[in-house]
Amino acid sequence: MGKIFDLDSPLMRFLGRVADLLWLNLLTFICCIPIITCGAAFTALHYSCLKLVRGEETYVTKDFFKSFKINFKQATVIWLICLVFGAIFVFDIYYMYFSGLVASPNIVFATLIWIAAVLYLCTVAFVFPLQSHFYNPIKTTIKNSFLMSMTVLPKTILIIVLWFVPLVIWYFLEPAALLCWLFWFSAPAYIAALLYNKTFRKYEPEEVSENDDFTWSVNSDLVDEDGNPIEDVDNKTITKDDDGDEKSDDNDLDKDDPDRSSDSGDHEGGGDV
Repeated sequence: MGKIFDLDSPLMRFLGRVADLLWLNLLTFICCIPIITCGAAFTALHYSCLKLVRGEETYVTKDFFKSFKINFKQATVIWLICLVFGAIFVFDIYYMYFSGLVASPNIVFATLIWIAAVLYLCTVAFVFPLQSHFYNPIKTTIKNSFLMSMTVLPKTILIIVLWFVPLVIWYFLEPAALLCWLFWFSAPAYIAALLYNKTFRKYEPEEVSENDDFTWSVNSDLVDEDGNPIEDVDNKTITKDDDGDEKSDDNDLDKDDPDRSSDSGDHEGGGDV
């Protein structure tokens, strides 16, 4: 009976993981209050969740805010872009239904808007996870997010559904509303990390230390689930100094170059995908 409450027992590991997700949810919620910082908060959330999924040594608060600081500038710009396009799609869909555009002969136009909105959601599903783990210019991060979402489309759809599940539960099951709020951000992000973890590993070096800071650059194109490369991907080496400022190098970094990794520290971001 005593073994159940050992620190290494399955029960205690499960409770520890629940506590981590509860704390991550609170950190994300607090950092999202200014609205403009949502991008950096989501990036830090995905960064921390991926570390939990991989069973790496994790200091939740320290890792969260380190990623928040390192990715703040770029994640904020990406968030503002997502916010603008999201507002445009919400307005277009709202206008369609109240202006009668969904009726024939405007059904084609309405369908195109819906398709564009779905592609937007697919891109957003991967843009912050990619930003949290790989160094790229903003344009390349968004482009690769779209390409990656298409190569693993079933997982992409599931990730999108996951983000709406708390809202549905909160709306239809009021007794579970408190539980939803406690894990509103962290639970979907953790399950999403379980889904894209295998995909991300395809673009990482074959050997990487847990203390590498992910400051290497992956010198390969995106590949689909069968390992077939997608040709239309930009590769550019982007590194960051200790203050989070980017330094660009147009030359590809050789995958086997021992200088590609930093000396030590916690994971702060990632290679170029």
